[in-house]
Amino acid sequence: MSFLTIVQIVLFIGLVGASFFVAFRKFKEIYDNIMLGKPEQINTTLGFRIKNMLLIALGQKKMFKLTFAALLHMVIYVSFVITQIELIEIFIDGLVGSHRILYHAFENIQFLHTLYVVVINFIEILSLLTFFVTIIFILRRTTFRVARFQMPELKGWPWRDALTILAFELILISFIFLMNGADSALHIKENGEGYGFILSGFFGSMLTGLPNLSLELLEKLGWWGHLCMVMTFLVYLPYSKHLHIMLAFPNTFFSRPEAKGEIHNMPAIQHEVQSMLDPSFVVPVTDGEIKFGAKDVYDLSWKSLLDAYTCTECGRCTAACPANQTGKKLSPRKIMMDTRDRMEDISKGKKEHGPDFADNKSLLGDYITGEELRACTTCNACVEECPVNISPLSIIIELRRNLIMEASDSPTEWNNIFANLENNQAPWQFSPSDRLNWTQEL
Repeated sequence: MSFLTIVQIVLFIGLVGASFFVAFRKFKEIYDNIMLGKPEQINTTLGFRIKNMLLIALGQKKMFKLTFAALLHMVIYVSFVITQIELIEIFIDGLVGSHRILYHAFENIQFLHTLYVVVINFIEILSLLTFFVTIIFILRRTTFRVARFQMPELKGWPWRDALTILAFELILISFIFLMNGADSALHIKENGEGYGFILSGFFGSMLTGLPNLSLELLEKLGWWGHLCMVMTFLVYLPYSKHLHIMLAFPNTFFSRPEAKGEIHNMPAIQHEVQSMLDPSFVVPVTDGEIKFGAKDVYDLSWKSLLDAYTCTECGRCTAACPANQTGKKLSPRKIMMDTRDRMEDISKGKKEHGPDFADNKSLLGDYITGEELRACTTCNACVEECPVNISPLSIIIELRRNLIMEASDSPTEWNNIFANLENNQAPWQFSPSDRLNWTQEL
């Protein structure tokens, strides 16, 4: 083994090891942030969970409510999954200092050799399609200006984040074809024929006029460039909305089984009513002060916090929201982004000032306003539209409960309804005994 090969192996291990270490620290921080939430019991069977995950996260079922966007996304998604096969070979080559170890290992086994060539060809075709699809995605945000990508909550970092990851994809694919094209050119010059890769073989045939040293440098540039982009993506991923690539699977696995529109009772109130109806009912002992709804992320469940980190910022929820369509300030996407930002701010404060850090802020008021919460009609359009089973409504309901029951902050019209419900068991201001008087005119 040559000195240069040893240096390459050391550099490879150092780069990959450092990248995984940095990424793991951030992933651990995200896990800790999600665990800031209260416990939530999700009563589903293993079969239900696996079915949801396979259909929605892996199968992209809900994406196809918007067919054109779904097809574009499917190309990138399948390409992302399939290209990991070639990445396996790159990792093995990096660890042992070899070159196309799987190609040479399968060279004398006809079936595996043919399968290898077919797989690489498939990867290259997908990569080329992904290159063009990525350009379309950039144009949808910058030139065609699709409405749901132009809303106020996407200004600043979210806008840059979306374009950054798309730029990463273009650079990564360029390095793939530079690596395979230069490598194919070398193989053609040395053996009179290429590897059998259609696209890179075509590019390679145009590079055969270059000296071998130049081709070797281009191949190494493509190989290391590809690897560096993969590691950059790994480190960048937990800071980006593209974290949904990973979190979509646990989020759909732990999907709530209740029918859309079902709103859970608050235990404190439910127990109070039970004790009034049943004198033998014993109210469970609680630790500390009873709180209605949620004021901060600590009061939300871990599932709602997982929802926030899983948000893809696609905006389908906001585009479907009738309140948003009529000019109200409510944007379900912003609710999820604000919840995630609040967790990140808490985490940053604890790292800088210690675990007892308190900034005297809260999700309700400092990040999400009462005006936004009151605009919600609880129609569940946002929940129905989300491609990864996120429920912005769960967070809205909990925050609005706190706004009304803890802060006594509700419009006069709502207070009148509450009073009628309490006194007349209906929203209308007349005696329950008169409720059927309208039938007398029939």
